[in-house]
Parts: sequence; structure tokens; C-alpha cells
Amino acid sequence: MALSSIRQFLIAILSQAAKAESMGWLDDQIARINGARGNMKLFLAFSQASRYFSKDTFQLTDQQVAAAQELRPGFQPSFWTALQTARTVLVLGVLSEENESWMPTLDQLFESADMHELEALYAALPLYPFPEKLKKRASEGLRTNITSVFDAIALNNPYPSEYLDEPAWNQLLLKAIFMQRPLYRITGAEERANANLAKTLVDYVHERWSAGRNVMPELWRFLSPFVDQETLGMFEKVLKEGDELDRKAVSLACFHGKGAECRELLDQFPDHLEAIEKGELNWVLVGKAFDSER
Repeated sequence: MALSSIRQFLIAILSQAAKAESMGWLDDQIARINGARGNMKLFLAFSQASRYFSKDTFQLTDQQVAAAQELRPGFQPSFWTALQTARTVLVLGVLSEENESWMPTLDQLFESADMHELEALYAALPLYPFPEKLKKRASEGLRTNITSVFDAIALNNPYPSEYLDEPAWNQLLLKAIFMQRPLYRITGAEERANANLAKTLVDYVHERWSAGRNVMPELWRFLSPFVDQETLGMFEKVLKEGDELDRKAVSLACFHGKGAECRELLDQFPDHLEAIEKGELNWVLVGKAFDSER
């Protein structure tokens, strides 16, 4: 992944969405930053970008989406705003793939950033050189109570699944569940499912049920690789007593789970099985349906 190629791509999609005046301002700031000593020009431009670029997300073509994936697997700029993109262009311009001398500059940006600036900085985590050096920064960001900042790290971002260790990853998933964020938009969620997370989720479900509360249906996705007798009992309870969306979610968990018992439970819901096999029922559809109900 070359920084120059990423920047050129971002400038290209930005130029299609922004006014010529705004792009002229960006070009001027890039020249000023390149010709300056110190970081003040960067800090000022990073802050002032909100005067020139909107918070509207992009409408990318299929070709542009594919190009983003070629540049950096998992990169999803379709969810970025023009303002995020302009700020990322400015930041990437002062980074180097040769050494880490720019790290203090990036730290300063993070430490002085407002909410919208943090959204841009965290969303761009997978694009920075030496990404393994930013694991602590990402973990710290996940402690935020600001939903949009949490989303910038957790959703549509390949960085957490690729670089966070298991405890930090599990905390991300648990917090996303607690905040009821769309789990289907967490990149690599299925690949990072693990037994410790599953055990914690089983305890969480019992706590919620004891308090007379439901759980979000996407949660069952992370139990299906680790089905035991206790989990099967929970599946059976939902299939008998849950609402339609909960039953669909548990049917999916049974379909992807291991063991004859899972299939026996699913066989009791042939309509769900048929829908799954036809591709008419999947985790994305469950997540979107849950979002629409809230």
C-alpha cells in the first residue's frame, strides 16, 4: 500500500463531490504545509477544513469501491464524508513509510482533536504506515462514550480485526453490543470470534434474561462456532419463545453451528432453512432489520 496512491485516490473521489473552490483551498494548503517548518500549517488546515468540505458521505461507483479494496483490503471510503477525506489527505501528506518520525505529530493531532476531527483520524487508522504501532491509540479510542467516534474505529474499518489483541477485540464487540451498534458492519467479526468472547456473551444473555430484557439478535452469531449443551438450550428457548427476528437469528446460528443438535433444531423451522439456503436470510439482513425496528 503506497501512501501516494491512497492520497491520489482520495483526492480523485473528493474532487467529484466537492466544489472547485474547496479543492483549490486544499491544493493551496498542501503546498503551504509542504513548504513550512513545523506543524502549525497542518494543524490550522486540519481544523479549518470544516469550512470548505461537507459532512455528506460519498456515492461511489462499483469501480471506485473495487479500486479502494485493491489499494487497501477492507478500506471502505463509501462510509466516509468529504470532510473526513479532506482531513485524511492533509494528514497522509506529512507521513512517511520510511521512518516513524511523524508519530509525535499524529499524537498531537489526536490529543487536540474535537469530535469530528477524531472521527477522521480514527477512520484512517488502516491507512497509516506502521499500523502495529497504533494499537494502543485504537484501544484508547474505543473507551469513548461518543458514538460517532466509537463507530469510526469499530465499523467499516479493518484495523481492529487485523491488529487488536483478543482482550481488546472482545471489549470492542461487547461495547458494540452494549451500545447496540450494527454488528454486521464490524469488519472481520466472524473471523475473530473466540471461545472467551462466547463465554462472556452466554453470561451476558443470562443476565439480560434474568432482568426480563432481550438481547440484540446479531449477538447469536458469535455463539454458533462454540455450541455446547448450554448454548443449545438457549437456542431452543429463543426458537420457542422469541419473536420472529430473534428466531431467524438463532436459525442462522444453528445453520452455521457444528453438531447434529444444531441441525435438528433448525429442521423445526423449514421456512428459515430454505431462506438461508437461498441467500434470503443472512446476518446483514438480520442486522438491518434490527436497525429498522429501533
